[in-house]
Amino acid sequence: MLRAGVGYSLSLDTAEAAAQTAAAALAQAGLTKAEAALCFATSAHGGGYPLMLRVVREQLKTQNVVGCSARGVISTGHEMECGAAVVTMAIGGAAVCAKRIFVPGLREHVREAALKLAQAVKPLPAKTNLLLLFPDSYNVNPALLLTALGAELPGVYLAGGGATEDGSTGQTFQFCGDVVSSDSVAALLLSGDFEVDIAVSVAAQMLGKSHRVTAAQGNFLLELDGRPALEVFKQEIGPMADDLRRATTLVNICVGADPKAARLERGHFFLRNIVGLSTQHRFLAVAHPLAAGDLVGFALREPSYAREDLSAALEEAGGKRNGRRPAFGLYFDCVARGINLYRVPDHDVSYIHQALGAFALAGFFTGFEIGPLAATPYALQYAGVLALVFEGAG
Repeated sequence: MLRAGVGYSLSLDTAEAAAQTAAAALAQAGLTKAEAALCFATSAHGGGYPLMLRVVREQLKTQNVVGCSARGVISTGHEMECGAAVVTMAIGGAAVCAKRIFVPGLREHVREAALKLAQAVKPLPAKTNLLLLFPDSYNVNPALLLTALGAELPGVYLAGGGATEDGSTGQTFQFCGDVVSSDSVAALLLSGDFEVDIAVSVAAQMLGKSHRVTAAQGNFLLELDGRPALEVFKQEIGPMADDLRRATTLVNICVGADPKAARLERGHFFLRNIVGLSTQHRFLAVAHPLAAGDLVGFALREPSYAREDLSAALEEAGGKRNGRRPAFGLYFDCVARGINLYRVPDHDVSYIHQALGAFALAGFFTGFEIGPLAATPYALQYAGVLALVFEGAG
């Protein structure tokens, strides 16, 4: 059987917060000890992260405690986006085994870090393997990390997000066992007799149609469908073209996960920022390298579109299991979403529980999100990634 519980605390006292969350997580899970735990905490507890981990390890009676610092944390029914907050999830039962993995030195050795992670995971201990990843957002090329991991670990579910902070420290922290570090990746491998679904939603909707890149140089998008890229952009954004600089802060480029596809469809593209443009040379600069043949489009970030996409992703997730309730879930939500986007608290978790019922849920607000598009792991932006874990069918 698979058991999980979650607890959260708003206490300013780090030891008290850790103890409260661990006790609540164990009680909800119906466990006396955990196989593994996930712990996310805001920067207000930064000076006490080592103490927090020690308390959680001792109360849950496991060394497999993994997590990271966060701008805000998420628990069942709550999104805590400012101030002091800690969330802990306890996971246990005969259906799951866990392994914590820590790899330092991301800044200069991303590919090597991916290979070390893969080596630590292999050989795969069970048919179902979920690898949860929490890298330092400030010191990693996430696309490179996930490309290497995806090649090394086919068939392994990958989810997670880049660690964040509230701007007070200028660095993020990764937790693994008794280690608190920056410039690293902390990971937790969950293996056993369970099933996994990962739902991805983006906070934007396509404007106009899909386009084929016909000329590009690295991050400079020169032509779409044989026309200057800026001219196509202006056509797609309509009246927003009156203020191009502002438009680039609201509109993203969508990049297809499969360049051979005929058009972009939800769940098969990711967003990247438009970081500049030239009215003289009529090109766009984007935060992603492009090549001739890539399939792209433009999308507007807007709350109503984000709600629609989240609802569609949750409806699809619920339909896959014929209404079965998850044993637990993990939600990794972009820091640009939450109250910054919707202007109301607890938005996404309310939608999640309304669609899927009550279950133990934990997560945090991320620098980037890790989730699959067309079964391939990607580093996402402005996304919400919901990893759902179900009891095995037997």
